[in-house]
Amino acid sequence: MKCVGIETSCDETSVSVVEDGRVVLSNIVSSQIDIHKKFGGVVPEIASRHHVSNIAYVVDDALNTANISFDDIDYIGVTCGPGLVGALLVGISYAKSLAYSLNKEIVPVHHIEGHIAANYISNPDLKPPFMALVVSGGHSHIVHVKDYTKFEIIGKTRDDAVGEAFDKVARTLNLGYPGGPLVSEEADKGQALYSLPKTKFDNYDFSFSGIKTAVINLVNKEKENINIQNLCASFENAVCEILVENTIRAMQDYNIGTVVLAGGVSANKKLRKLIEIESKRNGYTAYMPELKYCTDNAAMIASAAYFNYINERRYNIKERLDLNAYPSFKLGEKM
Repeated sequence: MKCVGIETSCDETSVSVVEDGRVVLSNIVSSQIDIHKKFGGVVPEIASRHHVSNIAYVVDDALNTANISFDDIDYIGVTCGPGLVGALLVGISYAKSLAYSLNKEIVPVHHIEGHIAANYISNPDLKPPFMALVVSGGHSHIVHVKDYTKFEIIGKTRDDAVGEAFDKVARTLNLGYPGGPLVSEEADKGQALYSLPKTKFDNYDFSFSGIKTAVINLVNKEKENINIQNLCASFENAVCEILVENTIRAMQDYNIGTVVLAGGVSANKKLRKLIEIESKRNGYTAYMPELKYCTDNAAMIASAAYFNYINERRYNIKERLDLNAYPSFKLGEKM
């Protein structure tokens, strides 16, 4: 079963061909990072316009790379949310048109489901149930993955997502955009010598506004005396410890021995190393996606679409033309 996956939730135009949810035949990503860099972040209108310009070419590239034609497609998976509404609508409109013209079924996919499913591509032996630590620019979740299409959020951020906190710290230190890799690059050269707060709750929730504010206050107080590399190392170290501590505690309480990382921040070297160390120390198994599947990509969407497809979560587009974008789509929520 070959699925064409389409992902346009933010600033990456991506199309992939994936077979049976785990075998990637192609995964084309057209990035807009350089376009948005001068603005210090993603500009929604500009992102949407570039999706419109790029998507047909990216689809052709994905099919050619996979060495298939439109006739070989069995169904189409597309991100329906969450994300930027204009950007989402570009991918959804294209997917609906393609499904209608080819008389193929369409599978709407939740973006976070896709990030979790990236682990099925990189780790073919992985099966639910497991715990997922989902960390990105817009999300910081601990998700109990009960089955391929059954999810329960048991912990989440109460303010900033972790990727957002990385970006704000980078902006405070004038490092540039995107902030996460730049903060990590500086952190690799420093030591965690600054004391920063780690907010803890009785449940598994996160809060990153306090540590972000502490960094801003330190910069304002010490000004030119601040050691940027040590501050980045201190921030990254504290944030990763919070993420891993909460996740391990959730695994202990739920008696689950497998954990996966998911989302753009799952590419962070410190986080990957720490979750591996703590999992091994507690007798758990940790999985993580290959770096190329951490950031937004269509292979993960096609993978998630497969599991939705075989569980009958699919639509005949000629009967479901109302399929729309859901910018605030919650994981596990039905459309």
